[in-house]
Amino acid sequence: MILEQIDKELLAMAEESDSVLKDIYQNIDDICLHNSNRVLSAFIENQVSYSDFADINGYGNYDEGRDKIEKIFASVLGCEDALVRPQIMSGTNAIYLTLSALLKHGDTMISISGAPYDSLQEMIGIIGESTQSLKAYGVKYEQIDLVNDDFDDDKIIERLKQGNVKLIEIQRSRGYSHRLSLTIAKLERIIKKIKEVAPEVIIMVDNCYGELVEKLEPGHIGADVVVGSLMKNLGGGIASTGGYVAGNADLIHMVAERLTAPGIGKDLGANFNLNNSFFKGIFMAPSAVKSALKTAVFTAYMLEKLGYKNVSPAYNEERTDIIQTLELGTKENLVNFTQGIQATSPIDSFVRVLPAPMPGYPFDEVMAAGSFTQGSTIELSADAPVVEPYTLYMQGGLSLEYGKLSILLALTNMNK
Repeated sequence: MILEQIDKELLAMAEESDSVLKDIYQNIDDICLHNSNRVLSAFIENQVSYSDFADINGYGNYDEGRDKIEKIFASVLGCEDALVRPQIMSGTNAIYLTLSALLKHGDTMISISGAPYDSLQEMIGIIGESTQSLKAYGVKYEQIDLVNDDFDDDKIIERLKQGNVKLIEIQRSRGYSHRLSLTIAKLERIIKKIKEVAPEVIIMVDNCYGELVEKLEPGHIGADVVVGSLMKNLGGGIASTGGYVAGNADLIHMVAERLTAPGIGKDLGANFNLNNSFFKGIFMAPSAVKSALKTAVFTAYMLEKLGYKNVSPAYNEERTDIIQTLELGTKENLVNFTQGIQATSPIDSFVRVLPAPMPGYPFDEVMAAGSFTQGSTIELSADAPVVEPYTLYMQGGLSLEYGKLSILLALTNMNK
């Protein structure tokens, strides 16, 4: 039994945490209620019925359930339209699909949140020699770094006034970096400024890990396109594959034609009997995100109590995504903690994780991911590049109770 393996002092600390974290948990509950109201209202407004779960195969003609799913996603994300498909296999795939649809030879895109996530760099053409990168197709890339974990407003506006910018890309979460994730308030401020000086520029937000964490989404505050994966927040731990692109209707039409073909757009595309899990996934997403946030808060609290200084966000800091970083100091701590997470996973708990190369990443990685859906990061997972200062990136947790058990055993394993 897991409880019997956990250090008794850690169990006592965990019991004490409930009263300390009570108000923080209550705030997370309030956000969950707000977002649940938006999701449930979208279901009712779109008159979802049992017949919408029907298996439509082949070309996927006249799939009313698929169309309703996309209307619900658009409504929840504050957008005009959405593309929600199993053919979009990941967040990276959703981003590449969107950028390759909206950018043509000679266009310039600017990342205003610094260097993008590691797996996006080869896609853009910052690293590597892929013949399918945006760079290989003649798209120009520029980058404006953050200053003190916030946008460099003056530099961004100065660059936009020079013209010749087609698209601005914003990565909401931190990725494999030590910066803070970007709050809706910060996004709203810079989007408003961009729209004032360059209203024709497309603003795309990589929304991965951030959905339903706050009461508003980037679509509500002026973003033209938002993208993400159903194996993260909006899949609710139920969707077994898929991704989404939501935004202005004309842009979603372009992305749909890139996914299928010109003249076909959103009209075709079988959902392989996944409508039920897509409906149920977004229906359960507010609760899944709530549990992931509480698990992250609990983890941060425990590590801070144990004397670890570089825990981000701190347990009592504002959150805008489900990612929790833990600087563990040594390779041994990193591997032992990750092995503890894997040992308490419902799937593949017997696997002993070790550092190893991973496609798309420049360093050896250590990863705990014993999930029902392979790669699902709304289920509890933890991974890290095995380089100093040995920072672990943790996300997910479908219930606080399961999360506590995993974290407490991981800490016990690390402190042996």
